[in-house]
Amino acid sequence: MLRIRPFSAADIPLGLRLSRQAGWNQLAADWQRIFDLQPDGGLVAEWRGTPVGTVMTTLFGPVAWISMVLVDESMRQRGIGTALVEQAVEAIQRRGGESVRLDATPLGQPLYERLGFVVQFRLLRFEGILSAAPANVECPAADELAWERMAEFDRSATGTDRRRLLHALDRDQPDNARCVWQDGLLGGYLLSRPGFIARQLGPCCANETAGELLLRDAWRRYAGQCVVMDVPAANSAARRLADAMGLSVKREFTRMCRGAWVAEREEYLWASAGPEKG
Repeated sequence: MLRIRPFSAADIPLGLRLSRQAGWNQLAADWQRIFDLQPDGGLVAEWRGTPVGTVMTTLFGPVAWISMVLVDESMRQRGIGTALVEQAVEAIQRRGGESVRLDATPLGQPLYERLGFVVQFRLLRFEGILSAAPANVECPAADELAWERMAEFDRSATGTDRRRLLHALDRDQPDNARCVWQDGLLGGYLLSRPGFIARQLGPCCANETAGELLLRDAWRRYAGQCVVMDVPAANSAARRLADAMGLSVKREFTRMCRGAWVAEREEYLWASAGPEKG
């Protein structure tokens, strides 16, 4: 009755339909990016031959990310989500993944806890329409030199080599990356992308001074637009600035891990890349 098969590019419309049904922010371009980063990393659940669920995985060396765990609302409470995640974890382990991570919604967290995932920290999703920025802060666009430094900075903050993700985001939104230099050293960077509901600000990894400058620059560039940003609850400086930008907390996620622990520097994580990639 339940069959799980590999996800292909032809399944992107299915994924988009399920994410829209759930009220998530992804566009078709987000699904395409996830697929391109790991073409053999997705699974589709079929119930009596009808596709009803998805899960996507991406490996960044020994660290794997699970995302887009979606089940058609008419087919929930049948163990489909559990079966998808179990098979995804098994596939990750076969490929040598040592850490399996994800951002859980409140609905999904009990499922992940039953499967051995452990809570790491909370993320707060701030959302709202940006007013006119009070100061004209401008941060330079990233050049070729900055990209290598950005990848190194990101790895030091997240404990994961995500350069493939950063370059994929840049390819989709060229000239969108901003950075801050301090005495010849990179103090931080910010990327963003459009979404179905709002522009997603992030990832943004930075020290305290650079983080504020980067978000104020984004505030100026995207004034009048609806934006979302996922901020670690422990990063009080980022939370205060999100409040000043007129954003309010609309929902929460819980970052979870199974296997080898990956410790992020939450004070350097001003905005995550979103639940798709942490």
